[in-house]
Amino acid sequence: MPPRHISPQSFDDILSELGDDPAIPDPHGIRKTSSPPRVDTAPKSKGPNLPFVSQSFDLRGFNFTPILLLGGIFLLCGGALFFYFDFTRSDATKEISSLQNQLVTLKDELEFSQSEWASERDALYEAIDEVEVSVHSLNIKPSIQALQTKPAVIPHEVELRRWRYLGITRMGVTEQAFFHTGKTTRMVQKQDLTLGEWRLTQAEKELAVLTHPKGKSITFNSTPSE
Repeated sequence: MPPRHISPQSFDDILSELGDDPAIPDPHGIRKTSSPPRVDTAPKSKGPNLPFVSQSFDLRGFNFTPILLLGGIFLLCGGALFFYFDFTRSDATKEISSLQNQLVTLKDELEFSQSEWASERDALYEAIDEVEVSVHSLNIKPSIQALQTKPAVIPHEVELRRWRYLGITRMGVTEQAFFHTGKTTRMVQKQDLTLGEWRLTQAEKELAVLTHPKGKSITFNSTPSE
């Protein structure tokens, strides 16, 4: 065992710690007769509690520091937010898809309604055209019938119908008929014009006939003269 070199001061300190022990000789008189009583130092007061960041927690053999704990809480919050937004986005996607389907359905119904409306409009226009044609034909037919039942009046016809036939005289081959116009007596030779385009085409003892170029005729029966 190699020798150890202890300085006198260190040796005195060791003896002072050991105290007076008569079993240990003190030939040199180094040991102090008395040593001041050892005063126990007051226990140090506990320092202020360190902040939460400097503390650590033990859980079933695992050491969780506050940083790791905060990191875990942050990850949990982040995961919860992710799942929440993912769920919300899924619901929003479903709702948008449903709205799009409803929009397509409404668009189809609108197109079908427009098609039906166009068909009904065309049918209504056709019915209106048919009614207008029917009304127009009804307005025309009475006019045609009125023209057919009531022929046009030929000039001087009304005046000639007021005449009275008086009879006929013969002088050789010449025959003359006598008519009373309501004012005077008028003598007309056969085949001559009486009034306007009316011509005496027939003259007999009992009757006389006036004819117009349009094919109309007036027949007079003889009456005794006044």
